[in-house]
Amino acid sequence: MQVLTVNIHKGYDVFNTRSVLHDLREAVRAMGSDVVFLQEVKGGSGSTAAQYEFLADQIWPQHAYGRNAVAEGQDHGNAVLSRFPVLHSENHDMSIPGAEPRGLLHCVLNMPFGQAHLHVMCVHLGLRASHRRHQLARLCELVDRHVPASAPLVVAGDFNDWRLHADELLKPSGLREVFRQAHGQHARSFPASWPVLRLDRIYVRGLARAVPVPMPRRPWAQLSDHAPLAADIELERTS
Repeated sequence: MQVLTVNIHKGYDVFNTRSVLHDLREAVRAMGSDVVFLQEVKGGSGSTAAQYEFLADQIWPQHAYGRNAVAEGQDHGNAVLSRFPVLHSENHDMSIPGAEPRGLLHCVLNMPFGQAHLHVMCVHLGLRASHRRHQLARLCELVDRHVPASAPLVVAGDFNDWRLHADELLKPSGLREVFRQAHGQHARSFPASWPVLRLDRIYVRGLARAVPVPMPRRPWAQLSDHAPLAADIELERTS
């Protein structure tokens, strides 16, 4: 199966001048990923449909949304789109007082063929290093509390970790980053038009295999300020 993560910039292009939601939906569909992690996605408001529902359409029948912030009557947060049934979802507040609200959306997915439930966490962390340290410690705490040690786990999203401290801070949870494991370093993902900073990640635990998927620059460089990341993963076989 394949997982994809992308910060969609609330459905606007990198310059915030035009909506690219329709083009984004086509690009996400073209990937054919089984589970999609979205950050900076708008929820529904009044007559306005939720962006995650528009993106999911008929391709991902299961989805969950975690509201992180509300501004001018419009909320936004993280979302997970899934081809597999979402058995449980819970949004955890990761905010630091006085800073922009942040969250972690935890979902439990029912996998076919009697395989163990897959736990997925979609995250969007803060801009300041001190805030991220607290949020990563909180992430480890949530993993310890809510994810069985034997359960497969994928944690993906926008970590804003340009100082590259997250791997060390996540060691206690047993998480390993897919791109660093494969290539020795994290993928460059920001800005999407010419990626320099390594902000976005896919961490895994308890999987049989996780391999990075090469992503084309087009059309993604025109669809958000963040480039997407994808990985093919394989769950452990059950006896």
